[in-house]
Amino acid sequence: MPHDVSLIATIAAGFGLAMLLGLVAARLRMPPLVGYLFAGIAIGPATPGFVADVGLAGQLAEIGVMLLMFGVGLHFSLADLMAVKRIAVPGAVVQIVVASLLGAGLGLWWGWSAGGAVVFGLCLSVASTVVLLRALESTGQLQTTNGQIAVGWLVVEDLAMVLVLVLLPPLAGLLTATGAAGGAADSPASTSEIWKTVGLTIAKVTGFIVLMLVVGRRVLPAILWRVARTGSQELFRLSVIAIAVGVAFGAAKLFDVSFALGAFFAGMMMRESEFSHRAADESLPLRDAFAVLFFVSVGMLFDPHVILAEPVKLIAVVAVVMVGKTIAAVGLVLLFRYPLNTAMTVGASLAQIGEFSFILAALGVALGLMPPAGQSLVLAAALISIAANAAMFAAIEPLRRWVIDRSALARRLEQRADPLAELPAHTDRKVLSGQVVLVGYGRVGRRIAEALDARAIPTVIVEQNREAVDALRRKGVAAVSGDAGTPEVLVQAHIADAAMLVVAIPDPVEVRRMVEIARTLNPEVEIVLRTHSEEEADLLRHEGMGRVFLGEHELARGMTQHIVETLGGPPPSDAAGAGVGRAA
Repeated sequence: MPHDVSLIATIAAGFGLAMLLGLVAARLRMPPLVGYLFAGIAIGPATPGFVADVGLAGQLAEIGVMLLMFGVGLHFSLADLMAVKRIAVPGAVVQIVVASLLGAGLGLWWGWSAGGAVVFGLCLSVASTVVLLRALESTGQLQTTNGQIAVGWLVVEDLAMVLVLVLLPPLAGLLTATGAAGGAADSPASTSEIWKTVGLTIAKVTGFIVLMLVVGRRVLPAILWRVARTGSQELFRLSVIAIAVGVAFGAAKLFDVSFALGAFFAGMMMRESEFSHRAADESLPLRDAFAVLFFVSVGMLFDPHVILAEPVKLIAVVAVVMVGKTIAAVGLVLLFRYPLNTAMTVGASLAQIGEFSFILAALGVALGLMPPAGQSLVLAAALISIAANAAMFAAIEPLRRWVIDRSALARRLEQRADPLAELPAHTDRKVLSGQVVLVGYGRVGRRIAEALDARAIPTVIVEQNREAVDALRRKGVAAVSGDAGTPEVLVQAHIADAAMLVVAIPDPVEVRRMVEIARTLNPEVEIVLRTHSEEEADLLRHEGMGRVFLGEHELARGMTQHIVETLGGPPPSDAAGAGVGRAA
């Protein structure tokens, strides 16, 4: 039996070197993905020794992208996407335009054709969804408002890039500088073909989205339910993977949508199923494994010689990706009156390029629009920006504090007049005395607010998502937009006169800051906190932060109460009562 199999050799070499170099990176206090990237360089065609199959590695990486986006969809509902549409859609469009102009300017400066410069600019405008998700997951921000804005922003970017990839071939004639002026590219027939292509592409993308929203959200959860009824764990696991990969492949073939976008919508529709959490858990090992191969494949495409051959150009490209895009994104988010922390998180999220950039660069070279040197620069910039992205995320909070301490402009931005950051003057005074200040209007916060409203308990809601605050204001609910970890926001919520502070977000770092500010302004206020961790609950209780509720304890309490109410039984002893569903 022959053992010289390129697929097995690629997987073995990729995983083996990724493990070793990832361990080295972790020991050096660097993100493991830096090791994965260098593993790809080591087995790539640009370095001596063993050379893995680049094509196979790329296909394996695509599977990783599918599974990763599927997992994101399982945790990212349509409501979450709609909640950030006011900032994600215009922000993504403007940011793409700004980054494309910066990249195109570099290309024209270097003497490239107009078409090559445009394609190069587009390559630098779109960030890697895989890198972003890894960064958000590692920092625990995927389910936060900042994370939702960043993910929604990239979903819009992905949709825009799908349109670009489809339109680029028919537009190549117009973008080619060598084409004859006034030739066939400018003819009415050619223009009509372009508009036909545009219309067809928009129709396909719209058709896919409608199909998933109307049919997918009913069919996919129903399939998962029928499989779960069999009781077979391996069949359930297989069905999850089959749906993720199958929908992604079908979307690409039938609707010309990217694999990533198809898998994302499949996950979002399957979120309607009660088995969505189980599906996420079952797909997690494969997602992690194939995500490693994505970073290895990026490294394989990189040619280290470009660093020596074109150092000045490479520095300029990296500056556009990591500085230009970041500044543009931060400025756009601040224009929408979001906090500085949100602006910096979104800026760091976009300070890299990835899978769509590689596809665009390869297509540009194949169409004769962009020189091969441009593709090498894109790959080099991707490697550098991906490796540095984790460090940028880690630097967000220290940098924010440093900027606020030293910059009068930053302080003005934090304290600027924002209609949603202040309660309206006509707010009922009954709501501002002895009220509950509820921080967070997510799944937990929303249910708490509804219960308090049903009992006519006065409540002021503090939420970072400006769209959610705006919607609450229109319903007549007292709500304030901003970070509850800053004194100004809690002052606007009238914490000094509040009876209770309820923190419905499980963020141990921010929680401590909120409690300190609240007790400084109102020493008598009662504190109610939420956490996911048993250790964190014990620590918060030991520090005297307030009454801490743990999700598992409250679930046990609710189930026990139902059992007792249904079947009856003697009242629990003190020991038993303390052991079941206690609040830490």
